[in-house]
Amino acid sequence: MKGLYFQQSSTDEEITFVFQEKEDLPVTEDNFVKLQVKACALSQINTKLLAEMKMKKDLFPVGREIAGIVLDGILPLDSEDPGLCEVVRVHEHYLVHKPEKVTWTEAAGSIRDGVRAYTALHYLSHLSPGKSVLIMDGASAFGTIAIQLAHHRGAKVISTACSLEDKQCLERFRPPIARVIDVSNGKVHVAESCLEETGGLGVDIVLDAGVRLYSKDDEPAVKLQLLPHKHDIITLLGVGGHWVTTEENLQLDPPDSHCLFLKGATLAFLNDEVWNLSNLRILKDVMEKLSTGVFRPQLDEPIPLYEAKVSMEAVQKNQGRKKQVVQF
Repeated sequence: MKGLYFQQSSTDEEITFVFQEKEDLPVTEDNFVKLQVKACALSQINTKLLAEMKMKKDLFPVGREIAGIVLDGILPLDSEDPGLCEVVRVHEHYLVHKPEKVTWTEAAGSIRDGVRAYTALHYLSHLSPGKSVLIMDGASAFGTIAIQLAHHRGAKVISTACSLEDKQCLERFRPPIARVIDVSNGKVHVAESCLEETGGLGVDIVLDAGVRLYSKDDEPAVKLQLLPHKHDIITLLGVGGHWVTTEENLQLDPPDSHCLFLKGATLAFLNDEVWNLSNLRILKDVMEKLSTGVFRPQLDEPIPLYEAKVSMEAVQKNQGRKKQVVQF
């Protein structure tokens, strides 16, 4: 039985994925189950995190967001089994029942981004009705779910678009997004747009998709064009606001911290690899909301297993907007 693996020895420029024969699964132990995989979503592998956690292997299994008979779940970071395989062994702690109305591809394609969006909005920023939320890069797979969950809670949503296609996608949302800020040409100021939309009060919650940390001379051209500077985020944040960031190397100078202090604002880091005891309940809620139509994931056409290697290479290079799901 073959599975897809990532060769950690490869550089960022030469990402290598290989199909490899895997050993037969051992006899199921207590609290473990064998899962027949029906669908597996593809997400970027954080090679830097693997290095920091000293998880050095020649081959690292690919595919951790899976749906199958009879259960579905997220494989832990240290799982020996790739999700891109016909059968895997997984601990029951990482599994929840798939609602009958939810397809295999929807389940697998919603797990990671659904848990991330739910964690960011409900646990890190305490979203409540009437709040204003800025969701950066709203047309991404994560952004679309976050927007739908925020609307469900009665929030006013502002979002940024990185291209004309993204802008058109966001303008089709129902209920409508309060303001779509097109940052594709690098001429629109996100802070000014948000302050104008909120009457100068600033937004209550910010979910970023990365920020610029340095001056224009020290940042890559692409990052300059699409991402706001950290000072912009601090400026547009309202009193008592919550800033949820995915920027793992965020650096705040004393004046930045002082400004956040004056606003009584909070800063939280969204690391999707950090699981706590509440995550199983989050996973159940995500599946329930998916089943009842609260949100729909942005999925690409299902991919057959033999195309998984090529598709994973594209995902690792952050190419494409919709979620890629392999269907067995």
